[in-house]
Amino acid sequence: MLSVTEDCLRALARRARAGPIIDWMREPIPVYVHLRRAKDLMDREYARELDVPALAREAHASRAHFVRSFKKAFGETPHQYLLQRRIERAKELFRSTGMSVTEVSIEVGFRSLGSFSAAFRTLVGEPPSDYAKRWRAAGAPRIPACFTLMHTRPHRALFEKQTAEHPT
Repeated sequence: MLSVTEDCLRALARRARAGPIIDWMREPIPVYVHLRRAKDLMDREYARELDVPALAREAHASRAHFVRSFKKAFGETPHQYLLQRRIERAKELFRSTGMSVTEVSIEVGFRSLGSFSAAFRTLVGEPPSDYAKRWRAAGAPRIPACFTLMHTRPHRALFEKQTAEHPT
C-alpha cells in the first residue's frame, strides 16, 4: 500500500511529464490584464459616476488590492487617473466647442462646479474660464502639415487601378 506522500510525489511527477502547456493553464491571469479592464472603463465611461468599488469589481479585486496594484502599475491612484482623464476631456471641449464652464463640468462627470474648478486649476494651473477665453481668443490651432499630407495623399490602390484602366 502506498503512503500519502508517495501518492503526492507520483502525481507531481505525472504533472511534470505533462509539459509546459499544463503549467501555463494553471497559472492565473496576470493582474495587469484586470487592471487594464478598469483603466479602459475609466477611459470609456469617464463621465459616469465611477467609484473605487465599481472599478475594483471590474478588475476582479478587492478595493484595497485594486488601489495598491493600480498605483504600482500606472504611477497614480484610480481617482487621480479619473480626474486627469476628465480634465483632459474638459480641455478638449473648451478648445473645440463654445460650451460654458458649467456645461463642460457636467459633461465630463463632475457634480459640482466648485470641485471641477478646483481640480481644473490644480491640474492645469489656471481657472477653466481663463483657459476657455484664451483658447477661444486664439482661434483653432493650425493643422500640422504632416496630417494634411496624410489625408490628402492619393491612395496607391486607386492610383494603380486608374493607371491600369488608362495606360499611357
